[in-house]
Order: sequence, then C-alpha cells, then structure tokens
Amino acid sequence: MILTVEDLNFFYRNREVLNDIAFSIGKSEIVAILGPNGVGKTTLLKCLNRILRPREGVVYLDGQDIFRLNGNEIARSIGYVPQRVETGKLTAFDAVLLGRKPHIGWELKEKDLKIVDAVFRQLSMDHLRLASIDEMSGGELQKVAIARALVQEPQILLLDEPTSNLDLKNQVGILTTIARVVREHDIAAVMTMHDLNHALRYADRFIFLKCGRIYAHGGPEVISPRTIEEVYGLPVIIGELGGVTCVVPVNPPAATDA
Repeated sequence: MILTVEDLNFFYRNREVLNDIAFSIGKSEIVAILGPNGVGKTTLLKCLNRILRPREGVVYLDGQDIFRLNGNEIARSIGYVPQRVETGKLTAFDAVLLGRKPHIGWELKEKDLKIVDAVFRQLSMDHLRLASIDEMSGGELQKVAIARALVQEPQILLLDEPTSNLDLKNQVGILTTIARVVREHDIAAVMTMHDLNHALRYADRFIFLKCGRIYAHGGPEVISPRTIEEVYGLPVIIGELGGVTCVVPVNPPAATDA
C-alpha cells in the first residue's frame, strides 16, 4: 500500500473533527472522500499531507511514518492541490516549474523543463504558459495548481475538490486526465468531492464521512440510496443512463438563503 491511515483522531482545540479514521490506498487507485460540508474532508487531507498533526493515529507513506520524514521527502512523494490557490506575479510556466523544486539540485536540468512541457500539453494549457497567475480565472488557476502537483512526479495525489472552479467540460477533462495519470504512472489519488456522479465515474473506492467518522467505505456497492440519505439527509434514486450509473435527488428541497 502507498498510504495507510491507522486510528486517526483530530481536534480543533477541544472540538473533535475526525474520529478513528482508518483506510489504505494502493497503486493505480483513486479514492473519493465524500460527505456534506463541514464533515472533515479537507481536514483529513491536511492530516495526510502533514499540514495538520492529528492528536492520535499514524499515517504511513510507503511504510514510513510521515511525521518522521522531512519536508523534501514528503514533497517528492505527495502532490497536494488545495481548494484555494495563492496567486502572485508569476507566469503559469514558472508557477508549475516550482513543483519540480523537491527534485532540483544546484541547477535546473533539461529533464525538469521537459516534464513541465509534457504536463502543459496533458492539461491543454499551452496557451497559459506566459499568462500571469494573478490575472487568471478560478478555473485556470485550478489547472495550474493541478499541473504543479503533477510535475512533482508524486507517489500519491491529494486533491481537495479539484473541479470546484471548473465548467463542466473542464471538470470532465481534468478528472479524465487525473485518472489517466494515476493508471499510466501507477500512482494513487485521494480526492474530496461533492459531485457523487463524478465520484462514481472516476473513483475506484469511496469513503463517506458523517460526524467525523467513516460511515461507509468500499467500492461502488457502498453508494446506495440508503447510505446517501443517511449521510446527506437527502433521498435519491440510483440508475443507469447511457450505460453510466447516476445519482438523482428525489423531490430536492427548495434552496434556502445561505
């Protein structure tokens, strides 16, 4: 297994956010972390990346406790894409090239430039090479962040709602690319997601969080009307459309003011 989580508990001060979280992920696997807002999905990703330190539990990366690794070792193994990406006076090319930092010694090599070039082509981003990231749309900035994680050549990708700022076409394009990279490079990915239909289409396994705990964990069989209603408080039906399994709300409630 690339990543193994054992008995992880996390608190913000005295408020319990995650309780007794345990799972593992192997090569060529995509795991979707699912659940309503505020359930701890982003916090879990940050614990896996050592941004946050759990009160209890262990996270093993390729058999090693991540809290015994240095920052450079983690950066060479884990590519992290947050929900919100910081901007600055960098071009997209330079921002993505920063992802090679854990691999660069005293000088930049031709190999590093070729890897960045390849990722720009993979994500259809050639037109953004010289664009300033502080002038980009949210969707363009999200693609830059994903590209930067990919050029790290990580063992595992951690993606926090990777399609949140993208239109439908780019959502499908990015998720298709992530799935292809995971399979072709024999790595793994953990993604927090809100769209159950995207999760069904691109993930291999699913973890439903409820009240900071794992409510259900497994393959497509765990995505059932009962599980979804228990976790989200919303009745749904699940069926096939054009050979694709879909989740459809039943009598969705009227929208309320935020």
